[in-house]
Amino acid sequence: MNTRQQRRRRLAAIVASLALVGVVLPATAQADDGTEILTNPTFDGGMAPWWVAGGVEFTETEAGLCGVVPGGGQQWDVIVGQSDVSVAAGETYTIGVTASAAPEASARVLVPDPEAEWPPLYYADIALSADGQAFTEVFELAADAETEVQLQLGGNAADFELCLDEVSLLTGGEVEEYEPDTGPRVRVNQVGYLPDGPKRATLVTDATEPVAWEVEGPDGAVVASGESVPEGFDESAGLDVHTIDFSDVTSTGTGFTLAADGETSYPFDISADLYDQLRADSLGIYYTQRSGYEIVPVDVDGEQLKTEYVRPAGHVSEFGGDDVNQGDVSVPCLPPSGAVDHQGNPQLGADGHYGEDGWACPDGYAIDATGGWYDAGDHGKYVVNSGISVYQLLSAYERTLHADTVTDGALGDSTLVIPERDNGVPDILDETRWNLDWMLSMQVADGVEMTIDGQRVDAGGLVHHKLHDIAWTGMNTLPSEDPMPRYVHRPSTAATLNTAAAAAQGARLYAEHDAAYADELLAAARRAWDAAVAHPEIYAPDTNSIDPNPGGGPYNDTSLGDEWYWAAAQLFLATGEGEFSDAVLASEYHVGGAEGDIWRPSGFDWGFTAAAARLDLATVPNDLPGRADVVASVIEGADEYAAVQQDEPFGHAYHPGDYSWGSNHQVINNAVVIATAYDLTGEDRYRAAALESFDYVLGRNALNNSYVKGYGTKYSENMHNRWMASADRLPPHPDGMMAGGANSAIQDPVAQENLQGCAPQFCYIDLVDSWSTNEMTINWNAPLGWLASWADDMSAAGSGCPGHSGHPGGGRPGGGHHGR
Repeated sequence: MNTRQQRRRRLAAIVASLALVGVVLPATAQADDGTEILTNPTFDGGMAPWWVAGGVEFTETEAGLCGVVPGGGQQWDVIVGQSDVSVAAGETYTIGVTASAAPEASARVLVPDPEAEWPPLYYADIALSADGQAFTEVFELAADAETEVQLQLGGNAADFELCLDEVSLLTGGEVEEYEPDTGPRVRVNQVGYLPDGPKRATLVTDATEPVAWEVEGPDGAVVASGESVPEGFDESAGLDVHTIDFSDVTSTGTGFTLAADGETSYPFDISADLYDQLRADSLGIYYTQRSGYEIVPVDVDGEQLKTEYVRPAGHVSEFGGDDVNQGDVSVPCLPPSGAVDHQGNPQLGADGHYGEDGWACPDGYAIDATGGWYDAGDHGKYVVNSGISVYQLLSAYERTLHADTVTDGALGDSTLVIPERDNGVPDILDETRWNLDWMLSMQVADGVEMTIDGQRVDAGGLVHHKLHDIAWTGMNTLPSEDPMPRYVHRPSTAATLNTAAAAAQGARLYAEHDAAYADELLAAARRAWDAAVAHPEIYAPDTNSIDPNPGGGPYNDTSLGDEWYWAAAQLFLATGEGEFSDAVLASEYHVGGAEGDIWRPSGFDWGFTAAAARLDLATVPNDLPGRADVVASVIEGADEYAAVQQDEPFGHAYHPGDYSWGSNHQVINNAVVIATAYDLTGEDRYRAAALESFDYVLGRNALNNSYVKGYGTKYSENMHNRWMASADRLPPHPDGMMAGGANSAIQDPVAQENLQGCAPQFCYIDLVDSWSTNEMTINWNAPLGWLASWADDMSAAGSGCPGHSGHPGGGRPGGGHHGR
């Protein structure tokens, strides 16, 4: 027996032994008696007819056919491939890879679609280890094709030795249907419940009569019992369910469980400190999202924290040259005629995105746009998504100045794990300033003329819509490893109004800590407002439908009345000036206006910001005429959402029919409106409804999954991100980071392959490549941070807590804080 045959037998034995001990393998099913359609799958006698791209030379060794793969670059920079592969629509195939790598490395096995750059006909990301990796998977093809089989090997941090044993493609095999692991049929908030808060759960059962339930305490003793309430069929989950109410349990501790219908829930805590850490963690994820900043460990009481996230600063060199990590020091505008990516491939330019003569900058124009937060799982930075994220972080802090029930110092200095700790400024303001500064850097200087929609205009005060790579970057790419050229895109009225709103809000909150900075923010907000007035219809197009490889998201929006309302409200609250109060009162989105009913079933977000205006007009002290009506409208909106929450068997204030992209943050934002009504009135029913709605995100849902990393027994941890957790060498997602959640549209290939026909709550899969259900973003964590902070304060705000007569006028600066 030759060495390679011995190695294959040893790898097969490893796979068999892993299967025997219950390790989950990447394989789904093995083909029986399939026909091999690749030539020389075992590389006997050399590479032919395989080809190699990327400068690797393979030689025969005792370990197999081996070569050194260079580190760096993108995944597709190094490929071992075979062409002239014929596959047929509707047929199943079993692909297999047996190889080793030292040190460990990541790879992608891929069957391209010759008719489209992305998605391919099939792909899978795999890990290669020194002990050998045996990977098999069965897939079904949707189209006939003359294609290739590729093993993509680039993009790893360092050089590694690859030894190939086999790359195989067999006909046949059975594709297993995806079945999510939903755990016990008793769904609870896996984090837990406040001692004097609502405690409800959902039981999945086809029983038509009530069933008995028991709550066991940490010592195993039964602390409560009762009967469930049948709710019938829940269309959002596609399940028959009952609800269970054990709110009378006031015992505290860890490890409670709820048993019903022969099932026992995941454990949960009952504690007044339940949300302490979630408040800090959910707000603390922004540090690791920083662009243009070297992520370093943070000293907290002599202990080094965030050590696993250490990385070089990303995107800190000047544009051009052969180095990786290009931009954002001097980043130019996207050229009208187009540009090329780092490999010389042509990509669409401004004419392709905005139309002929749609946009052109002066010769030599460039901006220093370092800093800010990476928006999501890609390397782009977007003003409109930054705007709503900044708003909700600042709102979480501003609430502590005016609400009656606030934990003293909870959002003060030294409360987050960031380098600016101990500087005398609340950490949440330090972190938010990092992104506010970037937003200001995207504002066009006075006197700069640009061509926009065929007209030469004074663009001073307008704000560039976004900044990102010329084409999509690959997975497993740290920001400092991004080789793509980067460009700023055309200014938009939406981005300009976002900057006006966020900067005006910042001006009133930073004044106490840095008066000069507050003045700078207010000046930028005024310039943005004036520029938007001068250019009210510069819209961002849907570049994703125009460009097959745009390199970033579009954030397109052609309905800007809500942004005008929001910007006017924030400028009025910052200045009290008549120009802005008049704009607020005249807005169709104001109380009594044609669009004044702003409490939509799907909540508010970056694309619909009217609630950001209404909530602040109700809660921040001001003398707007008719303000009592504003407060009443927020309470009316909370009543609408609370009624939905009471009717939902999973207890969340969300019932739009189909679930939208990022549904988790919409659930939370509806709860934010209810929570604000509690701040305004002190009525416990709003406190209960908002707290119970939070349960959904933390595990009380059809999938029995907590969508917040590190919180609960079963939680999301494979979120879509190019530079976190998508390969073994990359850091994990931070605790407190939230996944987007169920999305009925299932736009990505992974979701489409696994989730066809899903009930809305089941339209989610915790896999890294499911970007339409499982991406993380800054604007999804912002409402999580707001609600976690509010919920943490609620441990001091149960029934009978003093100080809850309410202040329908919106509270008072600094007054009425009730610490624990």
